[in-house]
Amino acid sequence: MPQPKQKTAKGKTRRRRANSFMKLRGPAMGKCPKCFELKMAHFACPHCGFYNGRQVIQVKEKKTEG
Repeated sequence: MPQPKQKTAKGKTRRRRANSFMKLRGPAMGKCPKCFELKMAHFACPHCGFYNGRQVIQVKEKKTEG
Protein backbone atom coordinates (compact mmCIF):
# COMPACT_ATOMS: atom_id res chain seq x y z
CA MET A 1 0.00 0.00 0.00
CA PRO A 2 1.42 3.43 -0.89
CA GLN A 3 2.63 5.72 1.86
CA PRO A 4 2.31 9.52 1.96
CA LYS A 5 5.38 11.40 0.72
CA GLN A 6 5.21 14.00 3.49
CA LYS A 7 3.51 14.42 6.84
CA THR A 8 0.26 16.39 6.72
CA ALA A 9 0.67 19.54 8.80
CA LYS A 10 -1.51 20.04 11.88
CA GLY A 11 -2.77 23.34 10.53
CA LYS A 12 -3.93 21.82 7.25
CA THR A 13 -5.77 19.05 9.08
CA ARG A 14 -7.42 21.49 11.48
CA ARG A 15 -8.49 23.87 8.70
CA ARG A 16 -10.09 20.96 6.87
CA ARG A 17 -11.95 19.80 9.97
CA ALA A 18 -13.11 23.29 10.97
CA ASN A 19 -15.83 23.35 8.31
CA SER A 20 -17.54 20.19 9.50
CA PHE A 21 -17.34 21.42 13.10
CA MET A 22 -19.26 24.59 12.22
CA LYS A 23 -21.93 22.59 10.40
CA LEU A 24 -22.53 20.43 13.47
CA ARG A 25 -22.65 23.25 16.05
CA GLY A 26 -24.19 26.01 13.98
CA PRO A 27 -23.26 29.69 14.16
CA ALA A 28 -22.04 31.26 17.40
CA MET A 29 -25.03 32.89 19.08
CA GLY A 30 -25.05 35.33 21.97
CA LYS A 31 -27.45 37.68 23.72
CA CYS A 32 -27.72 41.30 22.65
CA PRO A 33 -26.75 43.51 25.61
CA LYS A 34 -29.41 46.07 24.63
CA CYS A 35 -32.56 43.96 24.03
CA PHE A 36 -31.39 40.50 25.27
CA GLU A 37 -32.53 38.73 22.09
CA LEU A 38 -30.33 36.07 20.46
CA LYS A 39 -28.04 37.34 17.72
CA MET A 40 -25.04 36.05 15.80
CA ALA A 41 -21.64 36.98 17.21
CA HIS A 42 -19.90 39.94 15.49
CA PHE A 43 -23.13 41.01 13.73
CA ALA A 44 -25.56 43.85 14.41
CA CYS A 45 -28.69 42.80 16.31
CA PRO A 46 -31.56 42.27 13.84
CA HIS A 47 -34.12 43.19 16.53
CA CYS A 48 -32.80 46.55 17.76
CA GLY A 49 -30.01 47.44 15.28
CA PHE A 50 -27.26 47.94 17.88
CA TYR A 51 -23.65 46.78 17.56
CA ASN A 52 -20.77 47.54 19.91
CA GLY A 53 -22.89 49.91 22.01
CA ARG A 54 -24.21 52.11 19.21
CA GLN A 55 -27.06 52.18 16.69
CA VAL A 56 -25.74 51.03 13.31
CA ILE A 57 -28.91 50.12 11.39
CA GLN A 58 -32.46 51.42 11.48
CA VAL A 59 -34.94 48.61 12.18
CA LYS A 60 -38.52 48.95 11.01
CA GLU A 61 -41.09 48.32 13.71
CA LYS A 62 -43.39 45.37 13.11
CA LYS A 63 -47.03 46.24 12.67
CA THR A 64 -49.28 44.58 15.22
CA GLU A 65 -52.85 43.71 14.37
CA GLY A 66 -55.48 44.42 16.96
